[in-house]
Amino acid sequence: MAIRVLVIDDSSFMRRQLSRIISVAPDIEVVGTAGDAPSARDMLLALKPDVLTLDVQMPGMNGLEFLERLMQKRPMPVVMVSAFTQEGTETALKALELGAVDVIAKPRAESLQRLDEYGQELAEKIRAARGARLRVHARARAAAQQTMMSASAPFEAQPYLAGPAGGKVIFIGASTGGTEAIKKVLLGMPADCPPILIVQHMPETFSAVFAANLDRACPPRVREAQGGEVVAEGTVYITKGNHHMQVKKEGERLLIELVQTPPVNGHRPSVDVLFASAAAVMGRQAVGVILTGMGKDGAQGLLSMRRAGAHTFGQDEASCVVYGMPREAFQIGAVGEVADITQIAGRVLALFPVKKR
Repeated sequence: MAIRVLVIDDSSFMRRQLSRIISVAPDIEVVGTAGDAPSARDMLLALKPDVLTLDVQMPGMNGLEFLERLMQKRPMPVVMVSAFTQEGTETALKALELGAVDVIAKPRAESLQRLDEYGQELAEKIRAARGARLRVHARARAAAQQTMMSASAPFEAQPYLAGPAGGKVIFIGASTGGTEAIKKVLLGMPADCPPILIVQHMPETFSAVFAANLDRACPPRVREAQGGEVVAEGTVYITKGNHHMQVKKEGERLLIELVQTPPVNGHRPSVDVLFASAAAVMGRQAVGVILTGMGKDGAQGLLSMRRAGAHTFGQDEASCVVYGMPREAFQIGAVGEVADITQIAGRVLALFPVKKR
């Protein structure tokens, strides 16, 4: 049976454009379009779609307000469609926090010749959203935050050794649902945590804003990697959008290297590129973590890490938004330990010796 999609956008041109793009996929059907929140509410009740595409900016009740009410009263899969300006990116990241499954840029006039490629990407996101595990926003999210605060307290009192010279480094990969999963992991880390390098599949304009938001919310420093940095204790590096991230050694120093070689598994940045680099350069001094996401990116790289002696973790199915990447890694023997997202920070930190006070 086809996936039933309701398109919500205040622009009639964009509603027509998105409808045409989506309808190319044989397994997806656009059952209706709406230009504002009241129309969307009525169509939700009448048409019972499986997935919504939702404009971030709308007149009257904007996309965020509509999404928040929807996730409280009638939770369902939502893919946000955003113009990726600075403001649009901030709003889209907030939408992911509120429970949207994924986000995609609006098709731009200068890229109309790439509509086939855009349509394939949007169709993949709609399929992933249809099968995603939804997060309940209000009271459940507050309870989860309280759990994370309780879990992280012991580690604030017991800082951990780290550093590229003789210490372990943590490598994390994520995709769909990963922005919130990464935040939960970092909330459990102390300010002087081991160095952490992260690949999150996201549009190019997202990485700097995502890093800045995490930096404000989490104990460690969080930075968008620029390339050439010496990795440091207490710092988290988010891969710069549209770049692969690798590590290399210069003497006792571990450096970040950004490259724009072709996409791997359809992604740039690719988790496999980071993990393969960690296996080759760090060996048993690396810790690998693969989180929620669609597809198989990261599975082979995590296997290389485990074969090189690294300790490896996979997020469990119950706490994943999309149990794709961790499942692929588990099935090929790449995952050493499976853990709920609220346990990963503590399980990883248990591998590190406690500093003498």
